[in-house]
Amino acid sequence: MVMLPTDRLTYSAIADRPSLKLPGDARLAVWVIVNVEEWDARETMPRTVLTPPAGGSPSPDIPNWAWHEYGNRVGFWRMLEVFDALKIKAVLAINGSAISAYEPIARAAHARNWEFIGHGFTQKNMQKVANEREDIARTATAIKDFTGRKPRGWLGPGLTETWETPDLLGEEGYDYVCDWVLDDQPVTLKTRSGPIVNIPYTQECNDVAMMLIQHHKASEYRDRAIDQFEQLYADAHDSARVMALVVHPYIMGAPHRLRYFREALEHIAAKQGVLFWTGEQIFDWYRQTAGA
Repeated sequence: MVMLPTDRLTYSAIADRPSLKLPGDARLAVWVIVNVEEWDARETMPRTVLTPPAGGSPSPDIPNWAWHEYGNRVGFWRMLEVFDALKIKAVLAINGSAISAYEPIARAAHARNWEFIGHGFTQKNMQKVANEREDIARTATAIKDFTGRKPRGWLGPGLTETWETPDLLGEEGYDYVCDWVLDDQPVTLKTRSGPIVNIPYTQECNDVAMMLIQHHKASEYRDRAIDQFEQLYADAHDSARVMALVVHPYIMGAPHRLRYFREALEHIAAKQGVLFWTGEQIFDWYRQTAGA
């Protein structure tokens, strides 16, 4: 039986909910998600920076593959310096296959105690994966083999899901998902095997949306992130909120964009009452506070 979104959760007005309180009278939990992906050069590229001159989907597509590869060779390491300077622990949403393909990235994240969450075994829409349960399980195994811990969170490639995805995630032992971008607080989704929590992610403060789809100048990332933060901070005067910032090394790790990512984080870090948390920290707090 197909469960529609409205079967998985009921409508809830944020103004009518019990108040959520963060430790130490903090107002806002901010989590920063770095998406690291492996693009298969034998397949159509998930995204393009250059349109092929004659149209279509050429193979191999070296210009667009190389554009993404730059992020893993250079951009990630540029961004890592920002996280280190501000002492922020990020969340690594990583393809299972990317752990071995880009092992130095995985090692650097693990050494800093970043949380690893599943992001598909490869960078492919979940609707196009041959066996979704196997893909979800393989991703969990790849992360556990490398970190020693099964991932607790899941982010679908491109936020894609099938009608079964939340059910499969729950059955494969995941605690939370990030694909349902519909709230500023965690929400609980029904699945066949019991509840799974959705933690607020973002499409608005996401470099893919801003830079690749809406084609804004690089400074839009800083401006929008700060504006989003200030409004959520104000909203949280009586009940805590969660804010996500999403980056990809081949986008915000580009030389002309990095400063705006750094300036956004600097602004947020300078404010009192803000916790930079990982997804599992947000999940554990929400479960304890709301009884999810």
